[in-house]
Amino acid sequence: MDIATSVALDLLETGCESTDVNAMETVMLEYASMERDLNQYIHAVEKIVKKLKHEQAEHVPDLLGLVKEKYDALQRKNVEDDLKRSERFVKFKEQVRDMRQQIQQNQEGDEGYVNVDEDIAVTQSQLNFTCPITQLEMKNPVKNKVCGHTYDKDAIENMILARHQKKKKATCPKVGCGHTNMQISDLVPDITLKRAIEIHKQKSQR
Repeated sequence: MDIATSVALDLLETGCESTDVNAMETVMLEYASMERDLNQYIHAVEKIVKKLKHEQAEHVPDLLGLVKEKYDALQRKNVEDDLKRSERFVKFKEQVRDMRQQIQQNQEGDEGYVNVDEDIAVTQSQLNFTCPITQLEMKNPVKNKVCGHTYDKDAIENMILARHQKKKKATCPKVGCGHTNMQISDLVPDITLKRAIEIHKQKSQR
């Protein structure tokens, strides 16, 4: 699902037609449907196993048949609109909406804040100024040289030190990141993002 979101945002950023973005929305709904089906099947198995543990059956039951019956009952209650209310799909829509608003702001201004400083190229990931640890706008962003993710300097350094003091490894707090052994030496100032945040603040204060 994260890949589909990234592709949709890339399409928007490069000026592709809405039909291309809508196609990724369809993909996200298909992902949500598969995830729901899997969760319901697991739920059906757990329910049947729990039920059999409390019953004294004379014969070995048709486990697959019972699971299928329970699964089908859950499936009959499905409503397609539920997929559009799933957490992942809602987040996808929010990210697409935010990107569209950002692009529109850039187009409406005499010079969008992305283009105010020609030496700065703000990429899709840099448009997100929120620190994954504090969930607040970053003041002093630093980038991880290993995985490329950004955080507020004080927040990430405190997190790494706290983990190391407990003799544990520090994992990148960005959801989905596989970097599990962070070091403070991995961090470098993200000058480009810091400049983008400053320009964003200037624009919001007008």
